[in-house]
Amino acid sequence: MLSMDKYPQEYIDECRANVDAAVAAYENLARTARAQHEAPLGAVLESFEPFFYNNMVVVLEGYFVHRARAVERKDGNPLNEVRVLCNSIMQSGSTLAPDTTIKLNPAKSVLKLEVGDDIRLSGEDFARLSEAFFSELERKYL
Repeated sequence: MLSMDKYPQEYIDECRANVDAAVAAYENLARTARAQHEAPLGAVLESFEPFFYNNMVVVLEGYFVHRARAVERKDGNPLNEVRVLCNSIMQSGSTLAPDTTIKLNPAKSVLKLEVGDDIRLSGEDFARLSEAFFSELERKYL
């Protein structure tokens, strides 16, 4: 597939809805399970949460993996952050790896992660990241 320098609003909306539906399904499952008040189940949920949300980063990147880098730029924006996180999750065992092609400044990033940090996203982390990602995507690719 050729790189994309524009995405239709309908496609962005559909991807956002798919992400929201997956998060809502997980949160419903977690809420229902926590209502059981069983300690072992709570521990399982706590260990599963970062696995689920880390994988949702891979889903975000996957929907827009062919976005043109010239439009995305390499200035450390949320699109870059998702790209670096996804690559790190897939290739570095969920440890934030350096990317010499992107100027990702932890202090200005959404999640404030530094190279070498474990990537273990919570629901709140993913909500902030995906909102920033979609906002930047709409700003640059519509």
